[in-house]
Amino acid sequence: MSQKRMQYSAQFKFKVALEAARGLKTISQISSEQGVHPNQISAWKKQLLQEGATVFTNQSAQKEREQAAKEAELYEQLGRLKMELEWLKKKAAQFA
Repeated sequence: MSQKRMQYSAQFKFKVALEAARGLKTISQISSEQGVHPNQISAWKKQLLQEGATVFTNQSAQKEREQAAKEAELYEQLGRLKMELEWLKKKAAQFA
């Protein structure tokens, strides 16, 4: 029978990653105290050091990623339309 995946809150992840980043205890000690696998703690620590305190908040990060994806799509569409316009201007100049 399979186990249900644990889902940790952003505050818990931040607390554990911060404790690991401080280096007062080893990752193994933190793992046994908190009941989280050492590899997971290492991943949270790495994420914390790279992206800061807002890394574990899903809502703001997800909104930022969605906004960036939407912007990229719009810039791509804008570039495509500019190319089409230039092509049509060239073709129209030939017939005029």
